[in-house]
Amino acid sequence: MKKTLAVVLCACCTMVSYPQENVPLSLKADVRVDYQMEKVDGETNHESTGFDGKYLNLQLDGRIARSFSYSWRQRLNRNHNHQSFWDATDWAYLAYEPDEHWSFSAGKQVVGIGGYEYDRAPVNLYVCSEFWNNVPCYQMGGSVAYRLRDGNDKWMAQFCESPFQSLSEEDELFAYNLMWMGRHGSLSTLYSVNMIEYAPGRFINYLALGHRVEIGKVAVELDWMNRAASRQTFLLKDCSVMGEVSWRCVDKLRLFGKVTYDVNRTERTADYCVMPGTELTMFGGGAEFFPLKNSRDIRLHATCFYTKGHNGNPEGTRLDKQVVAQAGLTWHIDFSSLTNRLLNL
Repeated sequence: MKKTLAVVLCACCTMVSYPQENVPLSLKADVRVDYQMEKVDGETNHESTGFDGKYLNLQLDGRIARSFSYSWRQRLNRNHNHQSFWDATDWAYLAYEPDEHWSFSAGKQVVGIGGYEYDRAPVNLYVCSEFWNNVPCYQMGGSVAYRLRDGNDKWMAQFCESPFQSLSEEDELFAYNLMWMGRHGSLSTLYSVNMIEYAPGRFINYLALGHRVEIGKVAVELDWMNRAASRQTFLLKDCSVMGEVSWRCVDKLRLFGKVTYDVNRTERTADYCVMPGTELTMFGGGAEFFPLKNSRDIRLHATCFYTKGHNGNPEGTRLDKQVVAQAGLTWHIDFSSLTNRLLNL
């Protein structure tokens, strides 16, 4: 029985591309379950309180030929309408890498916006800024990237659907993104400039600057994003700041604190992520515990965050006098590794 199961798993994890390049597929899954308590001004929000299956992700990576690779991640617990399975697809793209410097990709991709809160996988985030909660960050498009010879700097230009296309009656809204990803010593950066169409011929522009510094067991992330539109070009009037400090005090334990600030003091509705009249500050922290030695495949977490201020969006996620506390469990499954173990039984 064990041998039969191993053969089935092996077949799923190698498929067609394995004999072509003798490179196995990578098939992985992430599962996260939380208990969450949310109160607003002392009153329990029963819709957001209780046990919740936060994430159930399946990711498949592999190669079709030496220069062609692909990646697909499906959010299995995310709703999609009867017309489009793509609603629950985070990304599914084909990449062509003719050499060590150039790469070209097309399909559904992550919209190229800078910042480390935005860049981190959602399964590894707990409570986030108002901007993060409202930006649809996966869209159809294409990109070209160039990596410098030393490998420490990468530039990417991307043309894709606008994240705000679903909010418009128009079928074609686009975004134009330019990113720089750098790593120099203890400092890493994720910078971007973006022109995002929110209505036909009307753009909101982002300047997103993400920084990460690692010194020993301490890591500091600091993001700043400014947003401006035509006839609304005010520096610091519409922006977000996200900061996190984490400390891996021992191998199995990580402590962290986080602060976010979202503000929009403009009067024209061009920003659909942080609405006019918003000024919100969120702060809190938590702990992650990894019970397995030399492994991050199982993680326990506990967090608590408090938000104060005013949200110009009546349906926003961050609210004044809001307390969100979470405790949960995350586990990572590597089906390729599991197959190898079963074959060796």
